[in-house]
Amino acid sequence: MSTKTKTPPNGANGAAEPYTYRINPEVEKKLDGYIKDNPKFWTYVQDMPRDRLERALVLKEVRQVERMERIRDGLMKEINGNPETKQAYETILKNVPENMRDLVMTQMAGQAKRAVARSNRLAESVGT
Repeated sequence: MSTKTKTPPNGANGAAEPYTYRINPEVEKKLDGYIKDNPKFWTYVQDMPRDRLERALVLKEVRQVERMERIRDGLMKEINGNPETKQAYETILKNVPENMRDLVMTQMAGQAKRAVARSNRLAESVGT
């Protein structure tokens, strides 16, 4: 894996030290393939003013954060809607600091939900 070093604008990483960007050859290959297959989109991106391009990247991050919040809210709604499940999580998390319990609870619920979905998919594929 090679790297590229660049000094970010002041305050970007707390100091004026160079920041090293990682370059993953597999990711670069994917990007190159996508660019090759979508030249109009690549031209559109290259023609975007820097401010607009930066804001588009921030918008992508905001949407990802909002998506995660919706997922967490949905999981908490499911947990709170079933008193037995909520009690079970509270028992498991009794030694977790109070301010961290909801976060850990949603992480555990998400992992459990994904595990059930995987086992269901596996059972379906074996059954067919």
